Parts: sequence; C-alpha cells; structure tokens
Amino acid sequence: MRAHSKTLALIPGLALALALAFGLALGLATADDAGPSPLAQEPLEKLDDPFVAVDRAALPRTPGRVVTRGPFTTVQVNVDALGNNIVGDAANEPSIAVDPADPSRMVIGWRQFDTVSSNFRQAGWGWSADGGASWTFPGVLEPGIFRSDPVVGVDNQGVFYYYSLGTPGGGFVNDMFRSTDGGMTWSAPFYACGGDKAWFTLDRSGGIGDGHAYAFWTSSFGCPGATGNFNRSTDGGFNWDPEIFTPNDIRWGTLDVATDGNLYLIGTGNVGISVLRSSNAQDEGQAVVFDAVTSVDLGGNLVAFGGGPNPGGLSGQAWIATNPANGDLYALASVDPPGLDPLDVHFSRSTDGGSTWSAPVRVNDDASTSSWQWFATMSVAPNGRIDVIWNDTRNSGGFVSELFYSYSTDGGVTWKPNVALSPPFDPSVGYPQQNKLGDYYHMVSYNDAAHLAWAATFNNEQDVYYTRIGGSEIFADGFESGDTSAWSGTIP
Repeated sequence: MRAHSKTLALIPGLALALALAFGLALGLATADDAGPSPLAQEPLEKLDDPFVAVDRAALPRTPGRVVTRGPFTTVQVNVDALGNNIVGDAANEPSIAVDPADPSRMVIGWRQFDTVSSNFRQAGWGWSADGGASWTFPGVLEPGIFRSDPVVGVDNQGVFYYYSLGTPGGGFVNDMFRSTDGGMTWSAPFYACGGDKAWFTLDRSGGIGDGHAYAFWTSSFGCPGATGNFNRSTDGGFNWDPEIFTPNDIRWGTLDVATDGNLYLIGTGNVGISVLRSSNAQDEGQAVVFDAVTSVDLGGNLVAFGGGPNPGGLSGQAWIATNPANGDLYALASVDPPGLDPLDVHFSRSTDGGSTWSAPVRVNDDASTSSWQWFATMSVAPNGRIDVIWNDTRNSGGFVSELFYSYSTDGGVTWKPNVALSPPFDPSVGYPQQNKLGDYYHMVSYNDAAHLAWAATFNNEQDVYYTRIGGSEIFADGFESGDTSAWSGTIP
C-alpha cells in the first residue's frame, strides 16, 4: 500500500502514535483532514554514530557519472582528483553558490558520509573554475568533526561562505567558513550560534546592507543560550548580533534580500506558512525588527516524516525569492494539497511587498492524483525568469523519481510545460543509515542559465550532481508546443 500522510490522518490512534514516535510535522493534515499535526519535536540532525576514519584512497573507484536526458547533461560533483566516483560513500543536501562577477567560479557544499555503514557526516565541498564542467572534491572542511545542514553563498566581491551545523558537546552550533580563492581553501570557522535546519543568505543589493549575512533556524534546537532563532552579521560572518525570535516561530524555510535591501523570510510555524519582512535589517546601526508578517496560502502544508519517497526527512522546504526586475515576491513549496494527491508544487506571488498574496498556482502539470512532486526548489534570474525544479514520480507508479523543470516569464501567472531533466533514479538506494536523501536541493539563476546542485542515486549510491539548465538545453519552442523534439538555443 502506498505510504501517504492522508492515510494516517484517517486513523487517529495510529496517527497519534506515529506522530509521537517520529515527530510528525505540520502539514500532514490539510483541508480534508482532521487538522494540522504538531510541529516535529525531534531534531532533523543529531550525532548518532561515532567517527571512524575511512581511507578514501583505498576505496574502489568507478568512472565519475555523467548522465543525460535529451539535451540536458548532469555531472557528478563528489569525485576524486581523476574524476572517478568513490564507491561506498554517500553525499546529499547540496547547496550551490555561483560568483556573480565570474560565473565560471562555483562552490557546492554537501553532507559527506565517508561510508554508508555510518550516519556520521562531515562538511564536504567541491569547487569548479570552468562553469561546472568539472569539479574538484578536496575532502571535508574539518576531518573527523560532525557537520550537517550545509548552506553556501557568495558576495559581490567573490568571497564564498560555507554555513555549517555542528554538535559540540551534544548541542547545536553553526559556524561560518570563508574562502577568498574560489572555494579551493577555507578559513577557520567563525561561531554563528544557529541551530538545527538553518538557512542563511547574503545581501547583494548594493545598498547599505550589502554583504550582510542573515540566518534563521528551528527555535527548539538552537545553540546553547540562544535568545532567539534569527541573527545577523554585518561584517561578513566574522561576528553575529544577538539572536531574536522570528514571529510565528517559523522553520524549514529560506531567506532572500530584495534590491531595496528589504529582508524576507518564509517558513512554516505555529500558524501555518508565513512570510516575514524586515526593512531595517540592512541598517547595521539598528536592531533587526520584523515589521510585516503575512500568512501565505500555498494550497497545502509542508510535509516531513510522513512516508513517501523521503520518509526520514522533509519532502522539501519553503522557498521565497524576490524578482530583481520589478520587486515582486514569490513563494513556492512542495505541499500536501486537499484530496488524494500526496504532494504538488504550488506557487504564489505578491506584487505589493508581501502584504497580499495570489491564490496558489500548481506548477506540475501531470494528471495523476497519486504521484509525488517533492523537493521543489525555486530561484529567480535578474531578468525576472522564475526557475523551478523538483523530483517527480509521475512515470513510475512508485517512488522512483525523475528531475523535472518548468519556468515562468510572466511572474508565475503561467508556466511552461514540464520537462524531465534526468533519467529515473531510486531515492531509497544507498541510505547512509538514514531513511532520506537529505532535506533539500539548491539552485541559483542567472539570465543565461539556472545552476542546480542536487542528489541522486545513478551509481546505486547517494551522490551530488550539478546540472546547468540553459543555453542550447532550453527548448523554448518545445515548451510552447509540448513537443520536446523542438528546441531553440536561448533561455528567456
């Protein structure tokens, strides 16, 4: 029988037992259910297995994986110096940064498991100096140190940042690493407080807050002595302001900074999905205040620990993005909608700075009511094009997934027909003593392409991949006609 959250909602006693056992998340119940379930009271990240040194050089090798689907090419990132796959390890939860001044320079960070027989993970990373055509995987930032939830970024000066969760003494602490040479080497870590399932972003507005870093995390699992679940750095991540609490206690979301310097957060919390705005975070002389809080109806709620293709983790996090071309705001997530459909990709927009939001729009165009569209991820190009990817089970009848893509050039009012970017893969293969493929993917968009870091199991193990979605791979004519044999050589 298909594992589906709504099946649980029909059996109250069983649902309660499972909620207590697994920390069933907000969003497993929707309009056709009994009501929202409590937010998870178990951390997504915790130290279980001890560190055991693994000699990576002694592990078997196979050729590094390059996969194609039509004109789309995907390249494995976690490869050795010769470009070979390291057999027996695992990698997931990738995050990507692309230098705005030199897009040939990229960094991807991920959770590195040196062996699938242990869930001990470290801060893996790779860098590219040729626009993602090839990657160098030097190892981990701190060998033997537990690290998770990586998020990477880059500022307007080309300094790369690696934001990483650790568990010193059994608590939760985030640190910030910096690289001034394109990700080849990294500084010592700078304490950033933080906590479980954190995300961070950088201000690249060019305004008074340019270079500021902002982060938030799950309030229940913050650093020791934390006075909130949000903080700010105004000096490039070296030092961080005292923490404050986010309104509605949001989590499992992201942040973005608009061209006017306003900061926006999205997440799910004690009143559903909310968007927060701070218009003064850019002013280092003022304490951060969230001066606008708005509920957003995405036509469903986020799902975690609810079975499905990623049973031990999130089915995706909430994304917020600003349109640099006109200032509009966009929200997107994989959500559990009313009815039998387990997960869809839903989008909403605001044209008034987040005060009001449009009715949700469904991005996936399949006719199935039993397929899972999970790990939905969004980014916006400087010209306003909205790029969205997700894992999709529409063609498998089970949990075997393909990476799908769509885009919009009219602010999300309409979406191009969905297209598959990858061959099928089984997300349940190669679990590193965890029942999940991580909790997220990450993508950044420029006018000529979207750059995606994601995880899949094409080697029958979890590995990190890079896909460039753009140039000759975008077949605008095919999108318009639904005929994927027709394509043009430009991305809108």
